[in-house]
Amino acid sequence: MVLPPSQRLWVGMLVVMLVVVELPVALQKCIFDEVQARTRVVRAAPIHQDSPPRLRAQAGQRGSHSGRMASPLHGLRSLRNKAPPTPTSPQPIRIWSWIPRESSNLSEAEKERLEAAVEEAVRMVSSLLSVNRVEGPLLLSRDINKYCKFLWRNSSAANYNRCGRANNNYRSETCLDVTIPDDHLAGCDIYAEPDSPRRTELRPEGAGLPDTDFLLYLHVQATDKCRAEPHVLAYAVHCQTDSHGRPVAGVVVICRDKLTGATYSHRAAVQTVIHELFHALGFSKDLFHTWRDCSSTSPVGAGCSPRGKVTHSDASDQMRIYTPSVISALQRHLASSDPELGGALENLDVPPGGVSSHWEARVLQGSIMAAVLGDSSTVRIDPVTLAALQDTGWYTVNLSRAQSLVWGEGEGTTFGSLSTCQSSSFFCTGSGFGCHYLHLHKGECQTDEYLEGCRVYKPFKNGSECWKEENTRRSAEEDWSGEIFGSDSRCFFSNLTRQVCSQSFLYSSSAEGRCYRHRCTGPNRYQVQVFGSEWVDCPAGGTIQIKRYLGLVSCPDRRLCLYADIMPPSEDVNTFPAAVTRQV
Repeated sequence: MVLPPSQRLWVGMLVVMLVVVELPVALQKCIFDEVQARTRVVRAAPIHQDSPPRLRAQAGQRGSHSGRMASPLHGLRSLRNKAPPTPTSPQPIRIWSWIPRESSNLSEAEKERLEAAVEEAVRMVSSLLSVNRVEGPLLLSRDINKYCKFLWRNSSAANYNRCGRANNNYRSETCLDVTIPDDHLAGCDIYAEPDSPRRTELRPEGAGLPDTDFLLYLHVQATDKCRAEPHVLAYAVHCQTDSHGRPVAGVVVICRDKLTGATYSHRAAVQTVIHELFHALGFSKDLFHTWRDCSSTSPVGAGCSPRGKVTHSDASDQMRIYTPSVISALQRHLASSDPELGGALENLDVPPGGVSSHWEARVLQGSIMAAVLGDSSTVRIDPVTLAALQDTGWYTVNLSRAQSLVWGEGEGTTFGSLSTCQSSSFFCTGSGFGCHYLHLHKGECQTDEYLEGCRVYKPFKNGSECWKEENTRRSAEEDWSGEIFGSDSRCFFSNLTRQVCSQSFLYSSSAEGRCYRHRCTGPNRYQVQVFGSEWVDCPAGGTIQIKRYLGLVSCPDRRLCLYADIMPPSEDVNTFPAAVTRQV
């Protein structure tokens, strides 16, 4: 996943490392798949009714919760849903965030930034995903391959597959760089004889974590990885799953200097946490094969069967996710009836036939689960991503809260393919200056390794935001172009040049991105104001002239005054933009 230099906090749930790559703006490259593949995940065994109490407690349990965090002594303050859970009804997922002792020396400023970002991200995810609640405290499993020297392997023995002798070197359970407290772990026993019920307690049962469905350890330090790779912002791993395959615990390591830097962005940090939570909760190539096919009439997790292989390559060797909700979401988004319209996955650095844990950038640019995230004002919690989480079978998803994904809307089945990207208005050709497709920023027509030769208008490193009044320039060239910067300004293709005494100054016939004020008068209807002019109706898809200016202003079609949730960032750091119903 990639963010601009002002947004370099990466908080994760599955193994992720970010490396900044100097592309149009400084980018952060996510190598999540590579690191997760080297991580051992403890998977709880299925619960059997004839299991002894201790073994039954060791097995992972299913659950849900409205986002919550531990007390400041061990973590962040909690956000608790006091409503009693309904046993058969999915409830908002409960995520407990825990700061281990290794990170207990954070400054007050660091704690405030960490708490604000994680708390908001967890609240947002909890409003989107629901699960069946964990019954009782959440207890993580111990790795029997670590504490046990050998298992009884005689299938006819009473203690078949139980531990016969302890490993004398066993000390603790870890998840990435974090030592899991014994209080969070189930106990374990040793059965010295294959058929005797007598057992010796190796570790006692922990108290577990009440009202918790996912346990997130937040480790903030300047680790060896952080020091060795200056552009690594954070990395993480999911390390435990329950008996149905749902992840129940993970760690995110945040490189401490990135939390204290002057370029820290709260909004970008929130989006980073959400991106990584979605990875951890199921949007991962290492979990695709464990997704479950659940009856729409059954509770989440009940009456489900494995989906099996959900990814296949299409006729162009593009790897895609083919599941019902993903296909339906793409059909609606692209206005296509193609029954085989799967979710295209990123193919950069993926071997032939391999799978990625990110959407293909050309097809789903702007998605929260694209490998590259642009300016935080352009990132969307999109309907295709939420559809994928629905298809894991572990969650019910509030699809109505999806944010507008403008990129490619209504463009048809082949949108984003290498053969068609030059013919779509969402892409550009050459290397000129224009407007980012959301029209919040001016940009330059560029490509990167993810776009594979296709080109898009990317915001400048500095001063591209039309909605920032401080970007106003007082040079003669800018004065003659009629630009106005401010909260209601958007980017328009224009070659306007102001006339003085019936003559123009620096007139150019080529259009480029310019910032002008706009105001909506209806769905896909708006007016434009240039410096020194009155408000002028701007017909979508057409062009207009402005009095006392030479040249034209182009009026974008179906990009402005249709999406009420496409807006400049709010100054309120506690508010993540909510999804709203699109105007029609």
